[in-house]
Amino acid sequence: MTPPPDPPPSPDGETGGGHSRLVSAIERGIFASRWLLAPLYLGLAISLFLLLLKFAAGTVELALKIDTEDASKLITGILSLVDLSLMGNLVVMVMFAGYENFVSRFGEVTKGNRPDWMGNVGFGTLKLKLMTSIIAITAIHMLEDFMHLAEIDNRELGWGVGILLAFVVSGLLLALMDRLGGSGH
Repeated sequence: MTPPPDPPPSPDGETGGGHSRLVSAIERGIFASRWLLAPLYLGLAISLFLLLLKFAAGTVELALKIDTEDASKLITGILSLVDLSLMGNLVVMVMFAGYENFVSRFGEVTKGNRPDWMGNVGFGTLKLKLMTSIIAITAIHMLEDFMHLAEIDNRELGWGVGILLAFVVSGLLLALMDRLGGSGH
């Protein structure tokens, strides 16, 4: 009877002694800790439901005031609904891409019902999509402000334009860094 062969050395040069078991246990623990993110994504699903309630309330309020509101208030109300919709899209993107990138792949749940972009959104792409959504949301708020110029202080309007421009420049720099870094998507 021949003794079992020695285990191959690990990348750090250790052989299969007690230290290796400890390292393996630590690595398994660290890898399993990714599941601590799952409740955060469930919380985002709840916030998506809250956005839906706010959207429904806004739609009903807009519909009830249709005869009494002027066109600019109607447009502002619709822009608020678009804003909520964009925010919902943002939450879904973060939820799905974050879960798939950092926790686990969706399995049977998405079979035949999987959006094309799911599984193809890496961290760099997610950052760009988030920044684009934030810029769009900020632009909608600025458009709402421009529709009420008489009610808004010039300083407040200046800050709004400055913040929007800062987001646009940040988005462009993020895209440039992503391209220079060779992210690919």
